[in-house]
Amino acid sequence: MIAARARTFLLAGGGTGGHLYPGLALAEAISARLASEPPAKFIYLCSDRAVDRAILTEAGVEMLATPARPVGLKPLALWRFARSWGPSVRLGRSLIARERAAGREVAMIATGGFVSAPMAQAARAERVPLTLLNLDAVPGRANRWIARFADRVFTSLPVAPQHARRVAKWTTVAPVVRASARLSMSQADARRALGLELDRPVLLVTGASLGAKSVNDFLAAFAASAPGLRGWQVLHQTGQGDWSALRAAYAAAGVAARVEPFVTGLGVWWRAADLAVSRAGAGSVAEAWGNGVPTIFLPYPYHRDEHQRHNTRVLVEAGAALVEKDHIAAPANLAHAGTVLAGLLASPDRRAALTRALAGLGPVDGADRIAAALIGS
Repeated sequence: MIAARARTFLLAGGGTGGHLYPGLALAEAISARLASEPPAKFIYLCSDRAVDRAILTEAGVEMLATPARPVGLKPLALWRFARSWGPSVRLGRSLIARERAAGREVAMIATGGFVSAPMAQAARAERVPLTLLNLDAVPGRANRWIARFADRVFTSLPVAPQHARRVAKWTTVAPVVRASARLSMSQADARRALGLELDRPVLLVTGASLGAKSVNDFLAAFAASAPGLRGWQVLHQTGQGDWSALRAAYAAAGVAARVEPFVTGLGVWWRAADLAVSRAGAGSVAEAWGNGVPTIFLPYPYHRDEHQRHNTRVLVEAGAALVEKDHIAAPANLAHAGTVLAGLLASPDRRAALTRALAGLGPVDGADRIAAALIGS
């Protein structure tokens, strides 16, 4: 009998939690399916940003920061991208060679973004099996390029209609969510773990791993002007910046709030929540879906393609979420999204209807489906 050969999976992505967490989810799913074989080895090829280091260090996984830089139209950004391309590709190729020399089978999984493009080129040059996981409903430049030569291409959200003709070979799966972001604990247990009152509803606010100043400003203004929030408990992930000022704003308004710049165990927060206000990156949409939390999405307002708005389409069309324009200025957001938020805070029946619609969307089992396609049962 021939012994199974040890495998190394290189996961390429970074710069934001949205490109890292899906890799963690895939590693969990692949490991579960390889339980009876030699343990798989996972190496995360990430950016050198602090958020990557924080997330992957907390996860306790092997990582290698690459010199990759985002592509941009401005001369300096374009120069930085071009300057980082060759060293990044060479780093990927040398890592592949090292793992092969150790007698291991090597495969690469790219989760999109500027780190994934040079790593995908390294996989292409070394003839390593390459899988792309697209996360957004509107594929970015890197993903559209990688999809041309990847062996397998998956997307965790249906691609927006105007891009569908370009992605005929892509396979749509459910969202990819790591286990720690879809905990099986009860809402009461999550609140106990966080030291919250069990009988008071909870509002979760998150601008995702990098935060969102306009969302922070909106909630500060809302807390000061909406007495209905005082009956709630707030969990607010702010991103880096002057988060202490927001904490003071909640306190001045008499709102019980836990304000943190970054939370690695956000799954407990989602489980504790009755309602959320969130950016609409693919990861945030997946976590709201997977945890069944009614959410008002405020898509990032500066993307020309509005891909975060497209990310919400499945939920909005199913009556499972609401999407509002981020007007950036707090007074404008207060007049628009603030009215919607106040209505949901005051309506348990409306929140319950959104929760039922979320349950009807089905499980967020994209990681397991991709793992099954890559390695079988």
